[in-house]
Amino acid sequence: MPDSPVDLFSVWLLGLALGLTACTVTCLPFMATWTLGRGGKLRDNLVDTLLFLSGRLTAYSALGAIAGASGSWLLATLASGIGNFVIGVASLGAAVWLAVARDASGNGGCALRRRGAGASPFLLGVSLTLIPCLPLATLLVSCAAAGSGLQGGVHGAVFGLGALISPMLVLIPACGGLGRMLREQVGWIVPWLRYCAAAVLLLLGARRLLLVDLSVALGMSLIALLWLLLLEHRRTMRAARVIVLRQLA
Repeated sequence: MPDSPVDLFSVWLLGLALGLTACTVTCLPFMATWTLGRGGKLRDNLVDTLLFLSGRLTAYSALGAIAGASGSWLLATLASGIGNFVIGVASLGAAVWLAVARDASGNGGCALRRRGAGASPFLLGVSLTLIPCLPLATLLVSCAAAGSGLQGGVHGAVFGLGALISPMLVLIPACGGLGRMLREQVGWIVPWLRYCAAAVLLLLGARRLLLVDLSVALGMSLIALLWLLLLEHRRTMRAARVIVLRQLA
């Protein structure tokens, strides 16, 4: 079995360099928008941050393992644009869940909606690892050279641990805190803040899909909007039934 040309400490430094620079610039618009729109308590913001970072660590470990087992195939696949597609779809899904969520504390809304809202940061974390960049390409080349899925997975996990050290550890909860402050001091703005944040995520997702193909961007955005309208219609009908039953009681 060939040895990887990059030692683990160098892999960690490579991930650290990514986390302190390009990773923050790329990921912060997505997660800052999410936490600002949710406006949750400190615990909620920390959970969202940990879910997001856990998704990144999981994805880097998986990418390393796949690269170690498949050689250069994964690099060629990422270069084809699949990363932008996955990021776009995840962003559209997060936009829909954010728009239909009642609030970050879980008051109102069904259990499925609350579970879905909690899962979105993890999915965003997974998808945002798929952007081709020089540090990631270096990691995958190293994993491919190792010729082992296990060794590649270890390299990916070490890279991910380095990438987790990022200004996002502070900035994401801070955006959630700002949303919470607005919720408490300017209560009427909360629904509009959530809808605006969802619209931003929708636009970010559509922009990513545009890098793949115009028809794909239009089609997936339309599906997201129809999904949102369906969920809102179902929620409105349930609320109307509750009001009628209370009046009849």
